[in-house]
Amino acid sequence: MHVNRSFSNLIGLAALLALTACGKKQAPPAPSLPEVGVVTLEPRTMPVTFDVPGRTSAWQMAEVRARVNGIVLKREFKEGSEVKAGQRLYKIDPAPYQAEFDRAKAGLAKAQASLNAVAAKAERYKPLIAAHAISQQEYDNALAEHGQAAAEVAVAKAALEAARINLGYTEVTSPISGWAGKSQVTPGAYVQASQATLLSTIQQIDPMYVDLTQSSSDVLRLRREMAEGRLQMAGRNEVKVDLVLEDGSSYPLQGKLQFSDIAVDPGTGTITLRALFPNPQKALLPGMFVRARVQEGTNNRALVVPQIGITHDAKGQPTALIVTQDNKVALRTLTTARTADDNWIVSSGLQAGDKVIVQGLQKVQPGMTVKPVAAQLSPTAPAAEVASSPAASDAADTNAE
Repeated sequence: MHVNRSFSNLIGLAALLALTACGKKQAPPAPSLPEVGVVTLEPRTMPVTFDVPGRTSAWQMAEVRARVNGIVLKREFKEGSEVKAGQRLYKIDPAPYQAEFDRAKAGLAKAQASLNAVAAKAERYKPLIAAHAISQQEYDNALAEHGQAAAEVAVAKAALEAARINLGYTEVTSPISGWAGKSQVTPGAYVQASQATLLSTIQQIDPMYVDLTQSSSDVLRLRREMAEGRLQMAGRNEVKVDLVLEDGSSYPLQGKLQFSDIAVDPGTGTITLRALFPNPQKALLPGMFVRARVQEGTNNRALVVPQIGITHDAKGQPTALIVTQDNKVALRTLTTARTADDNWIVSSGLQAGDKVIVQGLQKVQPGMTVKPVAAQLSPTAPAAEVASSPAASDAADTNAE
């Protein structure tokens, strides 16, 4: 009997506790803060590069032109082939120039014979004038004749040399070693020295020049960054240049900047740069359009932000969301200098130590309180996957639960 009474008391106490619990409402759990992936900015050393268009040009180019009048007898090279300096390219009819050379040679012999005669006469008159056997006038005339004959010999020598040069011009040779272009004349054509008839063009293409253009505004910006100490300029012999060809492929060999012009083109507002590239395989041809990436120096205090962390507002200005010290989201308007791979180099709007949100951007707004975690960026992951990785982690945690 005593046991039944105790059992009844326990049942009553349990019922009372159940009623009490039903009379109270259960408190909802505290909402969790949204988690965002952030990148903490630290100054880095980055190369300062700029991309500019350009065109290739031969290292040396010589236009082979006629220097005497005449008929082209034959062409002695193959178009598009490599020729050596001094190699004969064309033969112009030498007959009239050979005749002129022979005439000049004979004229020299005549003048030399006349000189010998008057020289002997002057030599004979020398003892006679000492013995007063002839007059002073006769001796002076003999000396004058000797001087005139000597001058005629000099004129004849000059005429012979001119004839020899013109005769040599009938054999047109290559002034440089290089690749011969299209022949502009054929055997039988008449060429003229007065019009400097173009025969062909020889170009040396190893190495190869690349002429580039840089805007004057970029030059001013680089000088300002150098004056502010943000940019360390490379030495002139250390400026490297990389090329992208017309088909989008990269040229495998690196070039060096040779010089930068000091004058701005008033028509385009650009400055001309010239780089020199090795071209052993003749992959670069004169006149090709290329794009060049020029490394002008290094920025030792560059702030680098992944591209997925930067958006643009309605005005087109770049912006970024950061997490402040009290874990609040704040909007920053930026000034970007250039890109580096998948990153932006920011010149203003951020500072070292700022935490830039690069993951979970779609679920936060300025002013919200968030939970920042270090972003896990995959160098091979697409931007969309990287940007949504925190949400995917939350979904995975939910599924696991």
